[in-house]
Amino acid sequence: DAKHLVPNKMRDFFCTISLDQEEVFRTQVVEKSLSPYFGEEFYFEIPRTFQWLSFYIYDKSVLQKDLRIGKVSIKKEDLCNYTGKENWFMLQPVDSNSEVQGKVHLELKLNELITDNGSVCQQLVVQIKECHGLPLINGQNCDPYATVSLVGPSRNDQKKTKVKKKTSNPQFNETFYFEVTRSSSYTKKSQFQVEEEDIEKLEVRVDLWNNGNLVQDVFLGEIKVPVKVLRNDSFQAWYLLQPRENGNKSSKTDDLGSLRLNICYTEDCVLPSEYYTSLRNLLLKSSDVQPISASAAYILSEVCRDKCDAVLPLVRLLLHHHKLVPFVAAVAELDLKDTQEANTVFRGNSLATRCVDEMMKIVGKHYLKVTLKPVIDEICESPKPCEIDPIKLREGDNVEINMENLRYYVDKVFCEIVRSSISCPTLMCDVFYSLRHLAAKRFPNDPHVQYSAVSSFVFLRFFAVAVVSPHTFHLRPHHPDAQTSRTLTLISKAIQTLGSWGSLTKSKISSFKETFMCEFFKRFQEEKFTESVKKFLDDVSSTESKEPSGLSEPVHLKEGEMYKRAQGRTRIGKKNFKKRWFCLTSREFTYHKQQDKEPIFTIPIKNILAVEKLDENSFNKKNMFQVLHGEKPLYIQANNCVEASEWIEALCRVTRCNQKRLSFYHPSAFLNGSWLCCKATVENTVGCARCTADVPADTQIEIDGDRETERIYSLFTVNMSKLQKLEEACGSIAVYQGPRKEPDDYSNFTIEDSVATFHTLKQIMDILEKLNESHEKYRKKRSSSAKYGSE
Repeated sequence: DAKHLVPNKMRDFFCTISLDQEEVFRTQVVEKSLSPYFGEEFYFEIPRTFQWLSFYIYDKSVLQKDLRIGKVSIKKEDLCNYTGKENWFMLQPVDSNSEVQGKVHLELKLNELITDNGSVCQQLVVQIKECHGLPLINGQNCDPYATVSLVGPSRNDQKKTKVKKKTSNPQFNETFYFEVTRSSSYTKKSQFQVEEEDIEKLEVRVDLWNNGNLVQDVFLGEIKVPVKVLRNDSFQAWYLLQPRENGNKSSKTDDLGSLRLNICYTEDCVLPSEYYTSLRNLLLKSSDVQPISASAAYILSEVCRDKCDAVLPLVRLLLHHHKLVPFVAAVAELDLKDTQEANTVFRGNSLATRCVDEMMKIVGKHYLKVTLKPVIDEICESPKPCEIDPIKLREGDNVEINMENLRYYVDKVFCEIVRSSISCPTLMCDVFYSLRHLAAKRFPNDPHVQYSAVSSFVFLRFFAVAVVSPHTFHLRPHHPDAQTSRTLTLISKAIQTLGSWGSLTKSKISSFKETFMCEFFKRFQEEKFTESVKKFLDDVSSTESKEPSGLSEPVHLKEGEMYKRAQGRTRIGKKNFKKRWFCLTSREFTYHKQQDKEPIFTIPIKNILAVEKLDENSFNKKNMFQVLHGEKPLYIQANNCVEASEWIEALCRVTRCNQKRLSFYHPSAFLNGSWLCCKATVENTVGCARCTADVPADTQIEIDGDRETERIYSLFTVNMSKLQKLEEACGSIAVYQGPRKEPDDYSNFTIEDSVATFHTLKQIMDILEKLNESHEKYRKKRSSSAKYGSE
């Protein structure tokens, strides 16, 4: 959210997220506010190098261009200082001289020349080779050129490259020569002398500009290199473009308002798979370790300050290797040992409950979508007043009508849930089956505990949470408005209550804190709902296979608006690009003129031969990729690098098991009778580059096992001091077997078997030591072969 924005009057605001100058996300517009609450979450993989993560606040305009009020820019190196916590940031003015991105490749050399009279003169040679990743200007590739200057206390020699048209990756390959020191006999009208020690004050400056033709040129960034670093060596490097130091900065910065952000940023160096074999195997056998508290996976959760940090990579790794169900069963059994009352089963935030929560988020995405999305769309797009709290009623509201509206929505959501068991993923059913039987075993005299064990997850932690936060589960694109949020909150409360009724002998109406909810629930027939819930819980905690009709439904994977190149041939003019709505399911890839319209073009998934990036020089457009199938390639342009990366990954995963996948492809397009990449003139000739993803992989869940193992290694490394404390605690317990009188340093750890735990800790330490060595070797190798001349 933001507060105290200027101008000091109610306006319509929205916020964007950018990697350098490339916008990757945009919030909804919050109308008529000075302190807008956006409440939106964006999670994305970063597919390229970047310098700044920036957030821009815009004042929405109907007739004119949207006005940028201010920005928050955080340097990549500083993101770790803000991660995992909320921070208020003051908005900074948007200065065109600070809006830069991209890099430039330079070669610099200092030569010694002997003049005709025998004196020595030094000459600086600057070759500007190319640039990469320059920003779009007004949505189009720029027309860049560079100025190369030799700047000192008493000189400013400037030279200029040619303008390159419509490209963000211009190839200049131009060389410029500058005299650094001149002989005393040198004479010219503009004669001046430079003493040799003045080399210390000279610097090469390269400025990148967009040629504006009839309008003012736009600054794209600059770099500065002191001449003294060259000495007599040739120096070649990539330099990241920097903001201009003198900019248009005013001496006094106006208060533009502030923006509150919660950023979670992680960066891992993932080594080749064989480096992780020992750690991976140790983690995967966790469910077989007796007791479970002595396993590597459990120890990870013990030493992490926030269990959530450990749970996500752990669940994904175990899921990837089909080891999650036995692990959840083992930690759930440990959880139940400490549970004294049947009605509090799985109500805390233990390792078991968090693992199940994370599992449901990962494997239950499609299940939520097919079950709840239609009814959530109806509630958000055609909202009816549902407020039943007398204190919050607006003037003119009728509480009876509102109660009927809420009853209609609750009935509809509840019915969708209880008849959705056929769509429940098998993995969720397997986990629920284990939990149900463990709870019944722990409390054999309570006939309802087997149901409450499952309902506490599927109703309270899955459906009810998705109803109240549909944007978090991708059921809606944005955070709903305040009135709709209130309606969803009331529906969510009702679903939680109805879901728990199936596990109780009598109604809990009297236990409601709010009397208005008591009145509302008197309208429900308890027995009817109890039976529906009981049947649903029986179905989703059964290990029996589902009916075939449930599996035949195509799984919806991704949809969104992009541009595609017209596939028809035209004799006159270029083939144009048209905006289309794309949809990917487990069965087909389609595009439509608009959302919810019939598809114009369909490619069955089994017919897709490859999905690869397309070189920018094909059509002078960024973020392009190609879908190769039986006919001509389908060329598509995404709106930004994150979107392009997500589409390529989703398409690759769903097609990797296709039997006819290509091993080679053309990275550029076939234009004017030849392939731009290899110059071959036959359109159906074999590709000239190897495909990047020609190995079959797990298409069900998008998980990179090595990456998750690297994350776990990082967590162990960060918490090394706690591992050592736990090791000391095991040693102390093994030596002293008497009763503990006072709380000690290790009283927060769960140590059931000190010898087994110590043994696992020793294995973890040995593995970490070897991985530390491997990372150190990689870091040294990387630093010695680094191409960057500057950050």
